[in-house]
Amino acid sequence: MRIIPAIDIIEGKCVRLSQGNYAKKTVYSDNPLEIAQRFEDHGIRHLHVVDLEGAKADKIINYKALEQLAKRTRLKIDFGGGLKSSEDLRIAFECGASQITGGSIAVQQPKLFLEWVQTYGSEKIILGADVRDEKIATSGWLETSDQQLLPFLNNYFDQGIRNVICTDISKDGMLQGPSIDLYCKILDQLPEINLFASGGVQQLGDLEVLNEIGCKGVIIGKALYENRITLKELTTFI
Repeated sequence: MRIIPAIDIIEGKCVRLSQGNYAKKTVYSDNPLEIAQRFEDHGIRHLHVVDLEGAKADKIINYKALEQLAKRTRLKIDFGGGLKSSEDLRIAFECGASQITGGSIAVQQPKLFLEWVQTYGSEKIILGADVRDEKIATSGWLETSDQQLLPFLNNYFDQGIRNVICTDISKDGMLQGPSIDLYCKILDQLPEINLFASGGVQQLGDLEVLNEIGCKGVIIGKALYENRITLKELTTFI
């Protein structure tokens, strides 16, 4: 199972939110590059980067931070937040993203999202399925759509999407354990999907369970920053 630390960026700083609440922001570092290099030094090969300002806005904002991370590490970066146009996508890839994650765009402009898949290939495009009570949330989790999770995933699976990051917003940043039942439900209906779990990881045992149920990867944020899971433990797990 792929281990993917998360770096969420506001004003060029590494931050974490609780349940997507921008008013509950904790700044962990003024230098995301130092954090990323520390991950790389411990054998990490992948990184999940989110432009939280872009997620609320109508365009990519923290692309310079992405460019620095890509140029000064060898990490394979998947980037999301603020990707609302093909121009945003071009900027993200030119700044060094290996993959992008499209969440709001997949809900609000499905035709454009599928054009991205056709243009760049399904390996380059990850579907972001951020959920609140199993309904898809958008715009940096500030809005909840009327789309139910499983029909949403099934529809995109039928159209070629295979890589999905699913975040249970109620779990994110709370250190209360991931949504195992939700992920089991997804994998029961779509066993061929490459599911990346996100939100709630609090201890090494969570990674073992997610691996056992068939997740292809897990995104870890606050548990690392709060030292609930150490980089040494991650190295052993990897």
